[in-house]
Amino acid sequence: MTQDVRQWLGEIKHLQQKLAEAHKERDEAFASAANWRHLYETEAKQRRTEAALMQQSIDALKAELETRRNPSEDYSPSTADQALLAERLQALQTVEALQAKLLEAWQECDRLSQSLLLEQQRHAETRRELTTALGDTMERLTKAQNGSSAEASPVSAQALPLRSPSLELPQLDQVQSRT
Repeated sequence: MTQDVRQWLGEIKHLQQKLAEAHKERDEAFASAANWRHLYETEAKQRRTEAALMQQSIDALKAELETRRNPSEDYSPSTADQALLAERLQALQTVEALQAKLLEAWQECDRLSQSLLLEQQRHAETRRELTTALGDTMERLTKAQNGSSAEASPVSAQALPLRSPSLELPQLDQVQSRT
């Protein structure tokens, strides 16, 4: 009978140790979960802050774009702009100087209009070329998938003609020298 009691006591002690280990593992898991939760919340807060800042930046850029697209007829320059304009007008004392400045402004306006038109044409050409390249790529992928699934007539990449868009963008120094 003492043997049975010792066996029961040993088993109880063993179960208590297992229970203590389980409590310790549970506490470690809770601590780890709390740590991960804290890291997640910190990251989420940072992402929300970044998103809010980006949204503000986007809103500001949209507003600037809208004002540039639709300039107000009742535009009134700021005081600094008015002072600068007044200073420039004071420098133009003669009618000839004023006419020369007007001619220069018209030429600049024409140059900017031509530059915008050229940029729009280049954009349209680039768009066409990229669309063509995308279509060719999709066609190749379709042929390659059909060839690999049928395995009767594999399509090699060399069998298809290569067409790559040639982007003819202006050199950066040329664009900057115009401004």
